Amino acid sequence: MALTVVGSIAFDAVTTPFGTREKMLGGAAVHFSLASSFFTDVRVVGPVGDDFGDAEYAVLRTRGINTDDVEHVPGGETFFWRAHYDFDINTAHTDDTRLGVFGEFDPKLSQASKDSEVLFLANIQPDVQRAVREQSNARFVALDSMNLWIEIARDSLIKTIETVDCVLLNDAEIRQLTGKPNLVQAAREIRAMGPRVVVAKQGEYGAALLTEEGFFGLPAYPLETVIDPTGAGDSFAGGFVGYLAAHGGEDLSHETLCRAMAYGTAIASYNVEEFGTERVTRLTRDEVTDRVAELQRITHFVDAPVELRA
Repeated sequence: MALTVVGSIAFDAVTTPFGTREKMLGGAAVHFSLASSFFTDVRVVGPVGDDFGDAEYAVLRTRGINTDDVEHVPGGETFFWRAHYDFDINTAHTDDTRLGVFGEFDPKLSQASKDSEVLFLANIQPDVQRAVREQSNARFVALDSMNLWIEIARDSLIKTIETVDCVLLNDAEIRQLTGKPNLVQAAREIRAMGPRVVVAKQGEYGAALLTEEGFFGLPAYPLETVIDPTGAGDSFAGGFVGYLAAHGGEDLSHETLCRAMAYGTAIASYNVEEFGTERVTRLTRDEVTDRVAELQRITHFVDAPVELRA
């Protein structure tokens, strides 16, 4: 099944305790597209300026990603984000944001993008997400968001959540949106809004899946080296939604969703091993399947009951 993603295409400048990159390809739609391209045909929708050239397009097209709906704004500047990470590498400290052409982004989907069976609404203003949803004929729609929209556009975000099948947020955002301190209760409240699937991203601790059938938790893949976590959540989402798109002919059972979690986790683990898109652009199918198999091995156990003392 074809997949369309709508979101930011950016240049990032990032410093971590392990080095600096002054200008590297980034943005939610880019990280998501690269990850999901392992599973299905992907169309990316987002705006770029004159500074976005052949080298940047090549990163996407080499993975077979369709860029026909990338909107080039003459005279414009591509969205730019500068940040640094301290040794608590879970937290990005934003130093500069220049929205550029992204500030006036009004997505117009081509017929091919409208007709994709799966749609991912990356982190953009909720009214814009909802306008894209209304253009789309997708059978399965997933959404990401952030704390800013919960703070300043909560009602709009809830209206948009009501129109989608799956919500992916970090656990703090799920609690913030619902006002519930307990993650299970908070996810149940989001499901009551309309989505049948809620995924809580938990950074270095992994992710949790909540559906009507139950709860599933998966730890992050244990890594000895984490260089740059930028885009990890979007890579996870790309692997997760891409896997579901590849299984679009099946009922999206709880078991299928759990397997999608494993593929999202595996690809995200590669993303953080180097800066930006550097590692994922070299990633191979065998590496992905090997890491999923290792995740299965390290998270499986066989119960051997003992007699418990009273």
